[in-house]
Amino acid sequence: MVFSVILAGGTGNRMGNTDKPKQFLTIKDKPIIIHTIEKFMAHPSFEKIIVLSPEMWIEHTKRIISKYIGECNKIVVISGGETRNETIMNAIDYIEDNHGLDDDTIIVTHDSVRPFVTHRIIEENIAAAKKYGACDTVIPATDTIVESTDSTVISTIPERKNMYQGQTPQSFKAKNLRDIYRGLTDRQKDILTDAAKILVIKGEDVRLVPGETYNIKITYPYDLKIAKSLLEEEEND
Repeated sequence: MVFSVILAGGTGNRMGNTDKPKQFLTIKDKPIIIHTIEKFMAHPSFEKIIVLSPEMWIEHTKRIISKYIGECNKIVVISGGETRNETIMNAIDYIEDNHGLDDDTIIVTHDSVRPFVTHRIIEENIAAAKKYGACDTVIPATDTIVESTDSTVISTIPERKNMYQGQTPQSFKAKNLRDIYRGLTDRQKDILTDAAKILVIKGEDVRLVPGETYNIKITYPYDLKIAKSLLEEEEND
């Protein structure tokens, strides 16, 4: 079985002075999270779309889904965790408790504030996760990446041809991801930045899936302006 895992557990502090998490801000007459969910609703492969929300926003999330999408037994809203990866583990626990978990269960994890994911990206994530066990959506880095270990001087400048910018979805065989995560030390968990790193620090392969430059994450106020323009282009296509 294949499950979509929409990560809406953040509070969006970098968006500035807003009264709600960024995933609930409205662009083109709908909350951002609804635009994102609709992309996964359009794909036939998913057994369930699991939306993980901050505890205090669960009822709000359910209300807006009902308002904009309607009653749908394919979507379930549950509580996120303290961290991104604990949120993903909550989704895996839900799958195990309600559908069973085996070696071939696939999760496609995606930021709720990336509403421009394409059918092609989702399809290639599912295929890569089934074949290889794990994949990450990326685009080639366009800027030179500079590393500084002390935030003062340059430590190294990696070759740009080897650098990529991570996006989402990130997709995995869920049981393997969970088992490896449970085996990490607290120190290893502290340095995690995303789910793919769970496997990378244990030496497991994570395949690359080509993303799109417009598969943006809406993080800052400026991103809202870009998102509105992109949605207008989608409507005109």
